[in-house]
Amino acid sequence: MDLQILEHRVRVLSLARRGLWLYTHPLLKLLLLPRRSRCKFFSLTETPEDYTIMLDEEGFKELPPSEFMQVVDSTWLVLNVLSNGRSSTSSQAIGVTKIAKSVIAPLAEHNVSVLMLSTYQTDFILVREKDLPVVIHTLAGEFDIYKEVKGESIPVNCDDMSNGFLKPKQAASPTVHPVQSPQNRFCILTVAPDTLPAIATMLIDVLFYSHSPPKEAAPGSQDLDSIRFFAFSLIEGYISIVMDAETQKKFPSDLLLTSSSGELWRMVRIGGQPLGFDECGIVAQIAEPLADADISAYYISTFNFDHALVPEEGIDSIIELLQKRQESGR
Repeated sequence: MDLQILEHRVRVLSLARRGLWLYTHPLLKLLLLPRRSRCKFFSLTETPEDYTIMLDEEGFKELPPSEFMQVVDSTWLVLNVLSNGRSSTSSQAIGVTKIAKSVIAPLAEHNVSVLMLSTYQTDFILVREKDLPVVIHTLAGEFDIYKEVKGESIPVNCDDMSNGFLKPKQAASPTVHPVQSPQNRFCILTVAPDTLPAIATMLIDVLFYSHSPPKEAAPGSQDLDSIRFFAFSLIEGYISIVMDAETQKKFPSDLLLTSSSGELWRMVRIGGQPLGFDECGIVAQIAEPLADADISAYYISTFNFDHALVPEEGIDSIIELLQKRQESGR
């Protein structure tokens, strides 16, 4: 397999709900009018806490600074695993569990913090720009590594990357984070770019006007009744949407494309307190046991918490599996 380092230099930020009014105009431009912007990597995820936005530097210029916006200091680079030399954007995602052993676990062992963004088409791995030498040295034995330069894939000379390379500190044992599973059932969809105007009013309604207070879990419960979660990404012309089954009913079914099986997914929400960006191994502690059990999963990191989407029919056994793994790791 090949590992591609994409051209995008991505910023990650949190937008407070109370400040949404200030950003409605630029967000609508990024969401619905991509030809009016030079942004090629845009992802917006709504959670009960806030809106997490991942976008390239061109898109970041569209957002005015304010007290409502928190921006991670680091610039992030985007990695994509290619199968047989072809980008997986031509078919549905291979799943984060397929790269758990070859990418996620080795990076965690070498003290590299990662963010994940699974879409309908593929899985993106985000690493800090300053960690790129460590990433290349860690993964060069497993992958042929290419860097995207002006749309062309150029082989990376690992020897050149060794200049200034320092052996990373041994990763500390990761904190074991609690997991919860809300009752929502989620679908992972795409739409053809030329049909985006046909669902524009529904997107605006769902993202900006259909708000309700988040429902909390009962004390001691591992389950949330339901949570607010909606993810939209427009990356290099490909659209991916994650929404719960109730929200899906607001959209015309003939415009939403999903897998032939039409399967629904349940969420595993990781973290009791905001996770931060420096800790390593958070994705690995979820992805590795799922990979061992051959369970496919999507994974979306946000500013405060992480979210894995797993097949609906196996949610009880999956939660039990993760809890046992956590107990053994304490």
